[in-house]
Amino acid sequence: MRKLLTVCLGNYCRSPFAQIALTRRYGAAVAVRSAGLIGKWQDQPANPSMINAARRLGLDLTPHRAQQITLEMLDWADSVLAMDSAALETLQAISGEAHARKLGLYLRDRDVPDPMGQRDDAFNDCAVLIEAGTALHLGRDLP
Repeated sequence: MRKLLTVCLGNYCRSPFAQIALTRRYGAAVAVRSAGLIGKWQDQPANPSMINAARRLGLDLTPHRAQQITLEMLDWADSVLAMDSAALETLQAISGEAHARKLGLYLRDRDVPDPMGQRDDAFNDCAVLIEAGTALHLGRDLP
């Protein structure tokens, strides 16, 4: 079973949606967790606009509770998928060489735009992009 960890800034929008989208796509072939670089929303539900975007795509994000990344999470994961370049740079700085080979961008060569502070259509577009990106993550060697 492949173990994937999705990471964004706060574990409030993008990474929790990626977690449920990857789980739906790959089922028992993966174990997926998500985390944020900061603990601002620790133990809080996902952003309401992202919950609604998930619902539009047939996914339920309501059980999610945000959590801040730990070294134990990095140890657990086979692959750590950052939602954007800034998150990837932070992950590289905090994880050091021990986890360097595991780190990569969720969309390989581009960022998933952060919808925070934007209208609902930005959350919907973000969710569609993340869901489409699920096809990139199984059956290939990931960082």
